[in-house]
Amino acid sequence: MSPALRKFSVRSMLGPFRKMSKKSLTYRLISRMAKSPVLSTISFAAILCFIYADRPMSNLSINTANIKTGEVLPSPQTTTPLGGGEGQVATRLNSLPVAVSTTPARRIEEGTENEDPLIPPFKASVDERMEWFRRKLPELEILKSNELSKKFHGRVLELYNNNCSAQFFMVWLSTAQSFGPREFLSADSLFSTTPDGCLLILSSSMDTAKGYRILKPLLDRGFKVLAVTPDVPFLVKNTPAEAWLDDLKGGNMDPGSVPLFNHLSDLIRLAVLYKYGGVYLDTDFIFLKDLSGLRNAIGAQSINQVTKKWTRLNGAVMIFDIHHPVLLEFLKEYAKTFNGNRWGHNGPYLVSRVLESIRDNSEYNITIFPPKAFYPVNWVQIAKLFKKPETEADSKWADDTLADMSSESYVVHLWNKRSRELKIEEASVMARLIAEHCNICENIYDP
Repeated sequence: MSPALRKFSVRSMLGPFRKMSKKSLTYRLISRMAKSPVLSTISFAAILCFIYADRPMSNLSINTANIKTGEVLPSPQTTTPLGGGEGQVATRLNSLPVAVSTTPARRIEEGTENEDPLIPPFKASVDERMEWFRRKLPELEILKSNELSKKFHGRVLELYNNNCSAQFFMVWLSTAQSFGPREFLSADSLFSTTPDGCLLILSSSMDTAKGYRILKPLLDRGFKVLAVTPDVPFLVKNTPAEAWLDDLKGGNMDPGSVPLFNHLSDLIRLAVLYKYGGVYLDTDFIFLKDLSGLRNAIGAQSINQVTKKWTRLNGAVMIFDIHHPVLLEFLKEYAKTFNGNRWGHNGPYLVSRVLESIRDNSEYNITIFPPKAFYPVNWVQIAKLFKKPETEADSKWADDTLADMSSESYVVHLWNKRSRELKIEEASVMARLIAEHCNICENIYDP
């Protein structure tokens, strides 16, 4: 194994144009149909296609380091299993409820998902934004406990009591329509490395008939995956973030200029790890190795090449035991320093701030992995993974990159904000990774 891949311990070193919703577009087309018989016929056919067409979806031996000196020291890998939920009762997977909401106020009909209601007005002042948010509060179901979300805890326990070798979480607060081939690939490749694991997707949009159809190819192969509408008030109850949520719901704070769903995703991942323990990952990874043997770990996004100390962490992968004390510190920091105007402030920058502040506290035993473990390619260079090699030098780079990843990486972060629209070209690093690490492998060349 390359010496570049090292495992770092906290105790050792811390250093406007919105898309139009289908509903509104359908209304505009219908309004024009009456003006022209020809347009009426064409438009009617187009509307039917537009509404009902669904896109088919189908052990590393690493080192640790001394926090005060930064010296790298040999250390065995910990493989203690992760913590699980409390009060669990074994059930059969085929008894799990179909992920469909029957609450009229929450039901997402086929092809009529609305645009994000939490995108604030462009260039609004703080006062204007707060007034806008107060008007929006009644329609923000995600901030409430309702008939469906109150089943959250029971459904989680039903899933995780089916002989799961590991508990995985993902959060999806966008529409089911936007859960595309790349997101599906993350779930698919997870089961290629951990076929007996259980994946929970916290998502109200995927907790529908449409979401069930998207995940059905995995269910048909016996994989344990379930989309569940999250109960945010339940998740933060009796945590430092409970008072923060009360203030937000009371309209007493500035939600910020960054869409609130981004910040809620940051909060949900911390709270769900605290309540249940397990492995949290974003939906833009390819899994290369089983993560279930890791414990109380997070990854560095960048390191100082001279000192080898991390300069930034990233919460896109977090692995923690249930009720781990550092998760409480994360939730305290979230509630105390929330800033809705800065992207990343409540996410990757938050975990960096907290772990920097507890560097000398021997109570916390956390492993910090170097970039190659979870983020072997940074967001600037990610596009190169999608390109077909054109020269002999390109081919050598592709071979070397694949060899390094196979040896030193658990997962590969794809930086979807940067790569979502990139086409996967044949013989590219991405194409070869997918061929080796997927079960279903459908539509992989679609962006």
